[in-house]
Amino acid sequence: MRTTAQNAELALLLEVTGTPKPGNVDRHREYEDLRFEHFVAGAVGAQPGLRMAADGDPLGESFLRAVEGMSEQRGGNTQFGAILLELPLVAAAGRDEYTLTRDDATAVVESTTVADAANFYRAFEAVDVAVDEPPEGMEPLDVRRGGDAVPALEERGLTLADVMERSTDRDGVAAEWVDGFERVFAAADSVQDCDGPVADRAARTFLELLAEEVDTFIVTQHDRATAEETTERTRAALEGDLDPETLADELVAEGINPGTTADTVAAALFVALERGIEL
Repeated sequence: MRTTAQNAELALLLEVTGTPKPGNVDRHREYEDLRFEHFVAGAVGAQPGLRMAADGDPLGESFLRAVEGMSEQRGGNTQFGAILLELPLVAAAGRDEYTLTRDDATAVVESTTVADAANFYRAFEAVDVAVDEPPEGMEPLDVRRGGDAVPALEERGLTLADVMERSTDRDGVAAEWVDGFERVFAAADSVQDCDGPVADRAARTFLELLAEEVDTFIVTQHDRATAEETTERTRAALEGDLDPETLADELVAEGINPGTTADTVAAALFVALERGIEL
């Protein structure tokens, strides 16, 4: 039987094997500087940090270790958001005092500390992550400052949950942390309700999620209009008016990467694996 940490690693691997996932790296499509093998290496490298979270180590330390391991490949940021989204779920599934439910995952989030927030910031020193400019008045807490922002965090007494709450309007992963992982658990239901190989179910769920809501990573990388247009194009693919394979090729060619949607699918796969979905 796989451990919780092994399921978390497997979820990252299954996510990247699913195809077509328009705009994302998968087993059929790559970017010139971001390849399938980078995601495989990133998932394997993250495993020690995932194991720490399952074993009860502080969430911030676990995240930092996972990201440092993930970054030990030449592609850069492969699964930063996916790991961040998985980790409270891994902690809930792996620790005796919790179970893998939305309520208990929320309890894990609410238990985070200032030290967890500090290690979250330090993780930005391990890999380049695309982020928006900080809101007015939040410049001292710009995550791109990495460890240099820790004194400001400590002065304000901000926990990792507090940091996430301040980012919900522009970051889909942060919104899931604050909203009790609603989309993750709904996506896990979708994966389980489909037929066929799990990676194919993940690809179908990816299309459903992207057709339902704009991807905040596209907003960050491009703009809101591009994200909304991508959602409309995905909806057309889901409804049969556009070949998903064609859309996948187009988005890769255009450099449009729905990374937050992929993060959600990875976390959903973890939930489905913990529930016992068979491969």
